[in-house]
Amino acid sequence: MTAAEIAKAVAGGKMSALDATEAALARIKQHDGILNSFTDVTADRARAKARAIDADIAAGKEIGPLAGVPFAVKNLFDVAGLPTRAGSKINRDRAPASRDATLIERMEAAGAVLVGALNMGEYAYDFTGENVHDGPSRNPHDTTRMTGGSSGGSGSAVGGALVPIALGSDTNGSIRVPSSFCGIFGLKPTYGRLSRARSFPFVASLDHLGPFARSVADLALAYDAMQGPDAEDSACTTRGLEPTLPLIANPVSDLRIAIAGGYFQKNVFPEAVEAVSRVAKALGATKMVDIPEAARARAAAYVISTTEGASLHLDRLRQRANDFDPAVRDRLIAGAMVPAALVDRAQKFRRWYRAELAEIFKSVDVLLAPATPCTAPKLGQVNFNLDGVELPVRANIGIHTQPISFIGLPVVAVPVPLEPMPIGVQIIAAPWREDIALRVAHALEKMGVVSAPAPRGI
Repeated sequence: MTAAEIAKAVAGGKMSALDATEAALARIKQHDGILNSFTDVTADRARAKARAIDADIAAGKEIGPLAGVPFAVKNLFDVAGLPTRAGSKINRDRAPASRDATLIERMEAAGAVLVGALNMGEYAYDFTGENVHDGPSRNPHDTTRMTGGSSGGSGSAVGGALVPIALGSDTNGSIRVPSSFCGIFGLKPTYGRLSRARSFPFVASLDHLGPFARSVADLALAYDAMQGPDAEDSACTTRGLEPTLPLIANPVSDLRIAIAGGYFQKNVFPEAVEAVSRVAKALGATKMVDIPEAARARAAAYVISTTEGASLHLDRLRQRANDFDPAVRDRLIAGAMVPAALVDRAQKFRRWYRAELAEIFKSVDVLLAPATPCTAPKLGQVNFNLDGVELPVRANIGIHTQPISFIGLPVVAVPVPLEPMPIGVQIIAAPWREDIALRVAHALEKMGVVSAPAPRGI
């Protein structure tokens, strides 16, 4: 059942919130030994919340739009009573969180039921979903393949239908990459749209939080529940609520939709080309727009990510270097050595690049681009061949996502159900226009061009 179907059934008395919760816990127990998507299952808390919802319904109290809907969160979200591990060994020594992250509070205020915390790449510095401490999360369509990262457990849990909604984070592509590999919908909102309060950071100037789901309506339902200003996150917008669910069924015929050209036509496998082609054809999009200096934008995103990440973890690197994933540790050490002049140039270029994209969005409403260059690689795969060049997988999976999150644009990743593995396409909109990206995604879903396939590997 979708989240919307569960909430409707619970509100209508056809299903109890406790029954919905027990069903999710049973699926987790049955399948997570294979998928390895969860690091913590909060069964007692979930049952208590579900019983409280059922009591409110029995008493005739008003309930929220997500009543009884199970959800889970990437383990960099604070969950009261659990240490916020952020995929690391070091953070397990932290005191348990005393309060939930803002987005968990808002989901539960809407009636959703938290059932656990999810596996992720260490400190969110990962595109594969492979964690040296907790083991890799596994792709629900082929468990020998990657989920993508760093929100790999989120992708696996929703793609495997263990929960209808999960929350993750996206700095350089960590919502869009797992969405692509696991065949689900993911929303990276505009930078600053959703509060990051009480979540463990990676790169404060690039970090976004957002939802995964198996349908566009569920994505909008969760996104709308989490909107709103939050003084505890200094980057969070002061804009009021701008609901998207009532708008997603609006026609898209009036929208100006273009295909991202140039850089985004390169470094792609045939399956990525086919996915973008199917989406563009369904939408009648033929215009191609070149995004200037996208390669430089990706390079600048790397510079900012590695230096801000290194600054955040410098004391941990000095005191407990051997407790890091070696691949993460080495990239953070390298980041600590980047000259300040390069960081300054990257930030100046960022301002120029944002202005250039703002000009493009004066003449188009939506850009289409690959989410990943290929379908999910095999677990442990080190290299792949992109345009005739042998390149490391881990560093280059986000080749098409980094130039977009670099300036905080909203994106819906939509799954194209190719055989034998799905792959995602980015629906990119102007700042604060999540409603447009969701509208296009919904139209594609209704046409049957994009959909979340049933898990085939479990």
